[in-house]
Amino acid sequence: MRVIRNADTCALHGECVLAAPGVFEIRDDDEVVTVLNTEPGEELRRSVENAALACPTGSIRIED
Repeated sequence: MRVIRNADTCALHGECVLAAPGVFEIRDDDEVVTVLNTEPGEELRRSVENAALACPTGSIRIED
């Protein structure tokens, strides 16, 4: 699984951070969400899928 975040549409709502805190982070000086782990293990799939679904701007995509 590969996590892709679209920086052009990310609006820092932070829903992804709540759903998958080990994969996403909002740093104090960033203007977009940071993907901490672009290729998380299968044990995090459900959390990452929930993060993608929760993103109000649809800025997160998962590729297999």
